[in-house]
Amino acid sequence: MYGLINRAVEDLVRSKFGADAWHRIRTRAGLPDEPFVTMQKYDDKSTYDLVGAASAELGAPAEAILEEFGFFWTVYSANAGYGELLKSVGRTLPEFLGNLDQMHARIKISFPELDPPSFAVFDRTPSSLKLRYYSDRAGLAPLVRGMLRGLGDRFMVDIEMTNHRVEDNGRAHDLFDVSWKERAGAPSRA
Repeated sequence: MYGLINRAVEDLVRSKFGADAWHRIRTRAGLPDEPFVTMQKYDDKSTYDLVGAASAELGAPAEAILEEFGFFWTVYSANAGYGELLKSVGRTLPEFLGNLDQMHARIKISFPELDPPSFAVFDRTPSSLKLRYYSDRAGLAPLVRGMLRGLGDRFMVDIEMTNHRVEDNGRAHDLFDVSWKERAGAPSRA
């Protein structure tokens, strides 16, 4: 993963738990005390080690850490210079989710070694859809759950979701059943 991800993990920990907690987590993860370079590719192990160390230091399951990071990422990425790109991906939650692969293709121009996940939307109704999440990285479905929660805030909808691991045509992936309801007072997106 790129340094941008690890920097976001650092910012999340520092903002919620302080610099001392970040220092303990980074030390436990065995990572040097130096800034992550946004555009540099790091071994995935460093990110997984950060999550494991955060889980141990904060006394929270790794799944909860990942979900909180996914939620945090939806705001962080917009503030890290990708706000206009995110706006161009979609004006509604279903439109945004349907365009995730195209967004990752655009990001890959700046991050040529990016190995993004893939998403497929199907069974779409006016207030629900099914989302297939494919990734070569294990165990990141909670991250997607957090991102979906964050996108709910972005699009001012209340989201309900369930997910489970499935295999389709010999390819394992996570399947999310997502439904939403407009929040009271949300502006019309028509």
